[in-house]
Amino acid sequence: MIHGLGERLHQQRILNHLSQKEVALTLGVSPSVVSNYETGGRTPSVEVLMALARLYHCSTDYLLGFNTRENDTIDTSMLTPEQKTFLVQFLNSL
Repeated sequence: MIHGLGERLHQQRILNHLSQKEVALTLGVSPSVVSNYETGGRTPSVEVLMALARLYHCSTDYLLGFNTRENDTIDTSMLTPEQKTFLVQFLNSL
């Protein structure tokens, strides 16, 4: 198991107000598998790790412990295409 992964998965699940059962349904696994991810008894596959990062709105780097920021991504799903273009232009100007 990757050091701290289980703790970060548990923390993100709680922060997102989700139960292990809800996460399991989203991932297509049993709640016991989610529990094993959080306790360190099992390591998620790359595909599952990516799904967890999407579900928790954080990066896989954060979950794996490569950075300490919880959320280094921006959820743009609620933006119009024009707003996304403006955001990209703004970020590129920094």
